[in-house]
Amino acid sequence: MIYQTAAEWRDAAQKKVLLFGMSGLGKTHVSATLRGTGQWFHYSIDYRIGTRYMGEHIADNFKREAMKVPLLRELLLTDSVYIASNITFENLAPLSTYLGKPGNPAKGGLPFAEYQKRQAQHQAAEQAALTDTPHFISRAHDLYGYQHFVCDTGGSICEVVDPADAADPVLTTLSNAALMVWIEGSEAHTEELIRRFDRAPKPMYYQPAFLEAAWAEYRADLGLAPEAVDPDHFVRWTYARALAHRQPRYAAMAANWGISVKAEDVALVRSASDFTDLIAGAIDARRMRG
Repeated sequence: MIYQTAAEWRDAAQKKVLLFGMSGLGKTHVSATLRGTGQWFHYSIDYRIGTRYMGEHIADNFKREAMKVPLLRELLLTDSVYIASNITFENLAPLSTYLGKPGNPAKGGLPFAEYQKRQAQHQAAEQAALTDTPHFISRAHDLYGYQHFVCDTGGSICEVVDPADAADPVLTTLSNAALMVWIEGSEAHTEELIRRFDRAPKPMYYQPAFLEAAWAEYRADLGLAPEAVDPDHFVRWTYARALAHRQPRYAAMAANWGISVKAEDVALVRSASDFTDLIAGAIDARRMRG
């Protein structure tokens, strides 16, 4: 860890942290709070994925749909209209919409092979965006004069690294650049995330082996052909399993590469000083555990 003691963390002229954990537990809330001080640069991995690494895929998908409409087709072919995503830190819908869900095309589903292709694109994009972190730390400080740096990662970070591999290239790069902080949720948090997802199921990234196993099990249980799968029902069925799959991977990341804080404590953060105290306490707790 780049800060071995709470004192090193508190005294650091440039505080650099990377937040990871399940989506919905406070990563973006804390990052926005820190950004609001004017002293912290907020680097959003999902925003970087959706702009730098998958922006062209997203825009081409919009254009592909627009080409089905005669009027828009004519305008596109004559360069009379411009189509692009309006992705922001708060609205990542263009990225999730492109990622999509597999299943019945009449219900908005993608053929499984196309879905796998987009998943692979996201995996490569996420790994690239994560390894851009040191560049953005330097850029934020040297170009914009920001004193501190927070990296706000996506929930799928644990799926694109190997937490048990001491030589994992992505985790090595990240841990050398910033303090890695797991926001750990409770069983109650998990249940609430599942309820929230059930109300509004959203596309997400899955580790390839996990996805293939889930797709096969789901279809076998219900006796469905690929084109008969209800996309929303599949991702609802998969979500709780995905969270259970990710939990030990997050835990291994914290144990081998960083520290952990409780989501209920993160929810109480209202200022940069609150955050500094929270992280200092977590560093001390890790040292006491040995």
